[in-house]
Amino acid sequence: MSYDPTRFQQYFERELTYAAGFRRNVARYGGSVAVTDPASGRTWTYRQLGEDVDRTATMLMERGVGRGDPVVFQLYNGVEFALLYLATHRLGAVSVPVNYRLAPAEIAHILRDSMPVVFVYDQECAPAAQRALDLAATSPAVLVVGPGGNGAHTFDAALAQSGGGAPALPEDFSTYEETTRLYTSGTTGMPKGVALPSVVEVMSAHDVIMHFPLTPNDRSLNMTPWFHRGGLHSGGPTPAFYIGASVVPLRAFDAATVLDWVGEHALTFLIGAPTTLELLAAEQEREPRDLNSLNGIVTMGAPLDRAAALRYQQVLTPRIFNGYGTTEAFWNTFLRPEDLPEHAGTAGRACTDDDVAVVKVFEDRRAAPDELAAQDGVEAGELIMRSPKSGYSYVNLPGLEEEKFHDGWLYPGDMATWDADGYVTILGRKDDMIISGGENVHPVQVEAALADHPDVANAVVVGLPDDQWGQRIVAYVIRRDGTVTVDELDAFCRGHDALADFKRPRAYRFVDEVPLTATGKKMHFKVVEQAVRDERDGLLESPSAGVGPAVVDADHRG
Repeated sequence: MSYDPTRFQQYFERELTYAAGFRRNVARYGGSVAVTDPASGRTWTYRQLGEDVDRTATMLMERGVGRGDPVVFQLYNGVEFALLYLATHRLGAVSVPVNYRLAPAEIAHILRDSMPVVFVYDQECAPAAQRALDLAATSPAVLVVGPGGNGAHTFDAALAQSGGGAPALPEDFSTYEETTRLYTSGTTGMPKGVALPSVVEVMSAHDVIMHFPLTPNDRSLNMTPWFHRGGLHSGGPTPAFYIGASVVPLRAFDAATVLDWVGEHALTFLIGAPTTLELLAAEQEREPRDLNSLNGIVTMGAPLDRAAALRYQQVLTPRIFNGYGTTEAFWNTFLRPEDLPEHAGTAGRACTDDDVAVVKVFEDRRAAPDELAAQDGVEAGELIMRSPKSGYSYVNLPGLEEEKFHDGWLYPGDMATWDADGYVTILGRKDDMIISGGENVHPVQVEAALADHPDVANAVVVGLPDDQWGQRIVAYVIRRDGTVTVDELDAFCRGHDALADFKRPRAYRFVDEVPLTATGKKMHFKVVEQAVRDERDGLLESPSAGVGPAVVDADHRG
């Protein structure tokens, strides 16, 4: 009999799904702990989690959710998040976890863009979520995690009332169908949806399982919100439930709590951004804990400088990892403990299944993938990658796909150098994106919000280096009549429907003009240079309400 590749193709399309992987673990590790929830004091074995996932899938199906239907949920890390994520896979539906810190207009944009059949939000998000529903003028079924309000049903009540009989994944469901949609900031500042098929989630799980490595004996705590790709796919629910490991949800980051839980719950992996690692190190120095159960701490979301990497090895654990990537393609380079100290400060080398390159930058065109920058650690170029972990399309934005994806490669817009051995060092954004506390903040969006104030004639927003938060948001403002104050602008930003709190400026300077090109474009890099001098000279003014970013849990841009 001759070899028939279609048989393998049919098998892999049907069985190499994330839902199938979880189903196998429910049978394989039924008595093993899948989730430990310190907040409620409850644990779920894989068998119990599987039963609750089936009930959740039934509950969603009763509300009209079927194959390919989006389910938007705005939740903190917790059991409900895990149940919805797994249940949508069970149905062949699409999970759409969104940032619980978004402003109402941003949530409304996602609701209009995805048109979910069901919208689930945490009670703490209720004011913004309800305002978003009004702005979006959509009518999904609504469930609230925690005490409900305004006629909305609670998630727990809906689950208790759901009928029996778990729905089956459609027999012809393909691993290439979309199963998760993650929203990330784009060139317009509004969130854009990255469509991820099931096979990408499987490959992302495999990547983590290989690189940590992650085993069924591990217990991980991701300090990053799970709505980020780095929270979901890096030691969070996706790889843990695919390999049969255990997760410990953390609702809100607190360094002392995390370190205490290492011993209390025998945690083997912690995952978070450099911001959180710095806070862990400071807390560990203040009050040392026994961290011997740890197999490693994985950082992501921002470059990890050499001094920080070496410090964390001394204070926290010798096994420090660093991953670099994006929402579109997860992480694509990885720095391992064996790479330290020699390569501290780099983002490591390409992941096992990925290709990474640094290409030249031309003023008039995009470099082709083979137009490489010198591998000398000196010449700066644009970092590009191709990966089986990548989503290659944006929801409802075909034009943006042309901007980012070329010949199978992703051009995310980051500048870097690389050396002869392929170690990549990230230099910063090719554009003007600000990353503060691990969150993307596009200046255009903040500038647009400031421009809504009647006494603001113009504004330029930039990021200044900040030891704790990566970057601090600073606004240069031209006043119309010279009377508006910093505190008035801060209060205006806090109440702006389209501006999340973590995006508001933490310092201001009033000026008479801002640098513009001949065509009227704002020259952000010139303002950054000015801001560095002004900070040194004490010319920046902070709101009386404080200057620190509103978040302490940070994430991978992905």
